[in-house]
Amino acid sequence: MRIELPDHKKLVYTCAFPMRWGDMDAMGHLNNTYYFRYFETARIDWLTSLGADTSGKGDEGPLIVNAFCSFYRELSYPCEVVLHMYASDPGRTTFESWVTMHRGDDPDTVYAAGGATTMWVDYQRRKAKELPDWLRALVTP
Repeated sequence: MRIELPDHKKLVYTCAFPMRWGDMDAMGHLNNTYYFRYFETARIDWLTSLGADTSGKGDEGPLIVNAFCSFYRELSYPCEVVLHMYASDPGRTTFESWVTMHRGDDPDTVYAAGGATTMWVDYQRRKAKELPDWLRALVTP
């Protein structure tokens, strides 16, 4: 199943980092699990830059309730990986996050795309909590 990213989304963050040699699999390209790790890195870096508690030990913060990735082209070492993070569809307690993955030397080609539903939670009570107004404003396209 292929899930397409929506047109109606807001660019909220971009990051880049080098692909590590050890992130490859036996086929010589980026292991599938690392796509999800790279998406997670972008999402956590973005939320942390906003001042959100991503440790799970504070009062409230984000929790991923689902995630997906569509693999379009293989990434091989060496390369710089560039991720563009988008957000959309804020609900009462959730919003959608989307990521496109590119090579630094091929910025117009999407190598992978994915997303996750992020729920805002009360970490102590382990229950969903209404999105804070500051976050709702940031993720509304």
